Amino acid sequence: MDNYVLGIDYGTDSVRSILVNARDGVTLASEVYNYPRWKAGEYCDPTKNQYRQHPKDHLEGLTHTVKAVVQKSGLEKSQIKGLCVDTTGSSPLPVNKDGQALALSEKFSENPNAQMILWKDHTAIAEADEINHLARTWGGEDFTKYEGGIYSSEWFWAKILHIIREDPEVAEAAYSWMEHCDYLTYTLIGGTDPVAFKRSRCAAGHKALWHESWGGLPDAEFLEKLDPRLVKLKEQLYKETYTSDQAAGLLSKEWALKLDLDEGTPVAVGTFDAHAGAIGGEVEEGTLVKVMGTSTCDIMVSSYESLEEKTVKGICGQVDGSVIPGKIGLEAGQSAFGDVLAWFVKLLLKPVRNTINDSSLDEALKNQTIDLLEENLILTLSNEAEKISPESTQVLALDWINGRRTPDANQNLKGAIKGLDMGSDAAHVFKALVESICFGSKRIIERFRQEGVTIQQVIGLGGVAKKSTLVMQTLADVLDMPIKVAKSEQAPALGAAIYAATAAGIYPTVTGAIAAMGNGFDKVYYPNPANAKIYKAKYEEYLTFGDFIENQS
Repeated sequence: MDNYVLGIDYGTDSVRSILVNARDGVTLASEVYNYPRWKAGEYCDPTKNQYRQHPKDHLEGLTHTVKAVVQKSGLEKSQIKGLCVDTTGSSPLPVNKDGQALALSEKFSENPNAQMILWKDHTAIAEADEINHLARTWGGEDFTKYEGGIYSSEWFWAKILHIIREDPEVAEAAYSWMEHCDYLTYTLIGGTDPVAFKRSRCAAGHKALWHESWGGLPDAEFLEKLDPRLVKLKEQLYKETYTSDQAAGLLSKEWALKLDLDEGTPVAVGTFDAHAGAIGGEVEEGTLVKVMGTSTCDIMVSSYESLEEKTVKGICGQVDGSVIPGKIGLEAGQSAFGDVLAWFVKLLLKPVRNTINDSSLDEALKNQTIDLLEENLILTLSNEAEKISPESTQVLALDWINGRRTPDANQNLKGAIKGLDMGSDAAHVFKALVESICFGSKRIIERFRQEGVTIQQVIGLGGVAKKSTLVMQTLADVLDMPIKVAKSEQAPALGAAIYAATAAGIYPTVTGAIAAMGNGFDKVYYPNPANAKIYKAKYEEYLTFGDFIENQS
């Protein structure tokens, strides 16, 4: 009989699980679960850039999606040989001495500071600035040098430092902190000791300043200068880290019963969604994989020889084994991609929604109208924007609505729009925003090339890549490169399944599993030479505009 594996992919808004045939990568069943508390906006305050998620959303989604795909498949439990979880990151949460989330206790269940601090939470900008200043001035190792030289408010230590300073009760109760991908994997195997648990190399290396050359996490002396409580926390975190081709442990009896799986099924070391996406997108040397959703993560792999001990400036880390064991994983990205477009749609929708709700229309008609607008407005804007030629509009936007991740992280930056006149309508602004996120992508590619990293092809995957012809064609025109779109509808989940197949021993290497289980590509966007020429000039204007805004703010 064929063997099957589970890939469980946690995104910003939902979790999806897929059950995949390990022989050929064909998906047998899939299921998606939207987080109800997150959808209701609980524990979040966008005015403060505060974005928190309750672990109950994730645990309930885990149970629902895995049980659903197992039931849909009709398989015997014994045919399911392994599973792997990928998640957003850096998204840490505080846990007690047993590794249980504080938010699951009655005392902390409604405390936002005890929830998972989502990747897009930017409440720790001051703490990130403090870490960066100390790294350059304390007289010892610059612990940010493998993180692109700049530590971000989106990452592990900055977020923890902010929370323990803001909330003494959480600081006192938190024995340790775990990344989202580690917490869920730990939960699945019935972990009892968070310090002994096999933590993710992806999370530790890219977000927590872990590196073999200085023995793991940063020196206690460095952490003490930030806050003495971090020294104690370091001892309650981890020293070693592990790659996702290995098993973190075996599925516990409790979770085997909850998920309708066999107890003892191998559970791979957790990973980040973008890294799993790169695996699902069949990443190889010379290929940039763009995981395109609410934000983007741009992932590459490099041989040790190609980098020659070089550190790439301004990216989100270079880590041995973080994507493919035996290679260096390189990560960059944009703090907002689809989110930039979603922000504009919400900007238009809110007053319209309020106007409809305040009207005397029948309630059913109100709801029907609002639902119609929510479902179709972005499509309408996209269709209208496609009709606007790039040379016919002077509207230009910056994509820093949620700050800038790379190159050169700066979450203090804000978005901006210029060139508006009385002829500028919503479609013109929407098109400018689409162009801005594509210009942001080009800037990342230029940084890699400036640092000596070769990029021969670009692969797109994720919701934006699959759904938006406007964005993908504009991106091809701006980059002046063809862009291949991964065939899989759930590439990160497929990548997690590939890790699971390796950790379960079905394949000896991740590369071998990719060769057998990769789904290939179903579309290529080719640049329009005329548009590429126009966008080359517009990109220079974008850079000049960006320099102006950055200097002013």
